[in-house]
Amino acid sequence: MIRSETVCDDAELARRQAPRTDIVAESEANTGRYGLAEGPFQEYERVIEVERAAHGWTVRETTTYRLAIPVWGWLFQLPVRRALRGRKDSFAYWWAPPDRLNARAAMVLGLLAAAQIVDGYLGTVLTQTISFATDEFGHGNSAQGWVLGVARAGVLFSLVTVALADRRGRKAMLIAAGIGGCVFTLLGGLSPDIWTLGGSQLIARGFSTGLGILIVIIAAEEMPARSRAWAASVLVLSAGLGSGLAVNVLRLADLGTRGWRGVYLVGGLGILVIVWVGRRLPETLRFTQSAEERAPVLSEEQRNRRRQRLILLAGSAFLLSMFFSPASSFQNDFLKDEQGFNASGISNFTLVTSTPAGLGVLLGGYLAETRGRRVVGATGLLMGAGFATLAFFSGGLTLWAVTLLGVVLGGIAVPALAVYGPEMFGTHDRGRANGIIVTVGVIGSAVGLIFVGQVSDRIGEIGPALAILAVGPLIVAWLVLRRYPETAGMELEEINPEDA
Repeated sequence: MIRSETVCDDAELARRQAPRTDIVAESEANTGRYGLAEGPFQEYERVIEVERAAHGWTVRETTTYRLAIPVWGWLFQLPVRRALRGRKDSFAYWWAPPDRLNARAAMVLGLLAAAQIVDGYLGTVLTQTISFATDEFGHGNSAQGWVLGVARAGVLFSLVTVALADRRGRKAMLIAAGIGGCVFTLLGGLSPDIWTLGGSQLIARGFSTGLGILIVIIAAEEMPARSRAWAASVLVLSAGLGSGLAVNVLRLADLGTRGWRGVYLVGGLGILVIVWVGRRLPETLRFTQSAEERAPVLSEEQRNRRRQRLILLAGSAFLLSMFFSPASSFQNDFLKDEQGFNASGISNFTLVTSTPAGLGVLLGGYLAETRGRRVVGATGLLMGAGFATLAFFSGGLTLWAVTLLGVVLGGIAVPALAVYGPEMFGTHDRGRANGIIVTVGVIGSAVGLIFVGQVSDRIGEIGPALAILAVGPLIVAWLVLRRYPETAGMELEEINPEDA
């Protein structure tokens, strides 16, 4: 509750008696009492009392409210309280999305961010522990490359999951994918050899990949037109929080040869989070509507447009994954074998250089909505890939600085490009199309992992092999500038007229 009392003139009184249109859009229930028309609140009411004063008017305001943001509401309590105490002529806050969220959108995004933490953890477990697992099982970089590459084949599970989401619903398949990923991650911690570990993670990765795709699709279908990239930045940060949690738990690897297994056992706790989210998450309005309608009959022009979009996005995913997957997956090997880091040192390095990535991601989400997707995406790609490559040829303080720059500046591109998959396909086949894109991307990551594993084993260094693959992001940056459409500020039905 917020109470205030002030003395003002006629002009200020008229301003205070008008319904607010800033952090909240008010509706006037009756004289002096204002309710909620739109805003991220479950409950909201402002009551204003006016008395004649010696020099103007005495105005007493009482505002009661309750945020509709689950899990993360405490992060916004102070800025929202400050915004309600003040007053603007429009909705413009550096910490908020470009569009005002309603209660449903705020609730959905909060729940998705919680699920994204689980997805970020599951997607990080194998890459963070594989180096220690191969040491226990007596294998080298080649086996590591094969396991990481084969685990990517689990994308077939995600393809089935997201395709079913176009028929059975986003919510049901999100719950199934989340629980499945947690269960098989838990089983991975009990593996007797490297190949059993790879098999369990093949299935776990498939489910977690499907979970990640569905989270982004639900966000795109529920968020306002000018806030999809901003929401993507929030989800990327949540995934980073999950990844950071896995990196922290990696300290268990220093307890002994089998310590890495604890990272997988902790992953099983994600089941509790997914069940909690599933009980509160509504089905998307766009899917509910599409389920009641027949799939639109596409014209030849529309089919060609979707085919071209699919080829463009899938090809881009292949090239990007072929570089960034080995750059991430072999970083621990580079630090351990070429730079002499132990498990705690790797954990500290990753936390120090990765945590500030949130700055780039948040900035990228805002710029993608206000400056456009293409320029922001291409610029971030060039800087991120360049510094990521240079890091594998660096050491000492230079290594820390270059890695930090690559993560922060490369993060600018992430929200700008992440929303293209959900945006460029209709509701009836959005899941299937994004599943295909991710599948092709996973094939690219497998190719890159196997290539870097083989070449680095032969020459004894990871950097040169990775530098060869850096041409991929350069090509994609050119494609983003020359071939990608600009979708900032457009409703999904504008981008896909057949859904209108």
